Amino acid sequence: MKYIPTVVLMFWLGVPAVHAQQKPVTMKYSGSNVATTIDLGAGNGAVTDEELFAGNGALGQFTYRELHADGFSSTPPDNCSATTNLFFQIFSGSGVFRFQDGSLMTVNVTGGGICADITLPTGQLTETYQITGGTGRFKSASGNLTLTGTLLPILSDPSGNPKLLTNTGEFEGMVSTVQ
Repeated sequence: MKYIPTVVLMFWLGVPAVHAQQKPVTMKYSGSNVATTIDLGAGNGAVTDEELFAGNGALGQFTYRELHADGFSSTPPDNCSATTNLFFQIFSGSGVFRFQDGSLMTVNVTGGGICADITLPTGQLTETYQITGGTGRFKSASGNLTLTGTLLPILSDPSGNPKLLTNTGEFEGMVSTVQ
């Protein structure tokens, strides 16, 4: 009976502890946005954009691919003046990070939007994400990320609507993984 506490302590010290490790992350990226014909069913004249990025940061080198639905909003946030800007709200979407070791981290878009300055023309993009897991080292990952980026149109349709844009910026947030 007197050996039970010793055995429990030896087991606890000898077996790697399973616990969540929360880590603040910053990851810089560059890439592109392109309008697609995919319909995510968001309604209200929403269009689907695809984002393709490559970058590096606290979690290592990565690529990122996202599909999200966005559309014009007549009620822009306070930081997007309606005088020279248009605001496109992001309704829904998901994305996948792929890291050099082959691990994947998946996210759902929880909000965001594009404040497009029609006089420049550039856009300021903000997106928020909920981490939903993944594979490899991100199998049970959770947490939140925020993307802030700058969009610059490089190809537009005959009506002047941007169809291909550069996108540069960073992801910041907290990632929890089970160790």
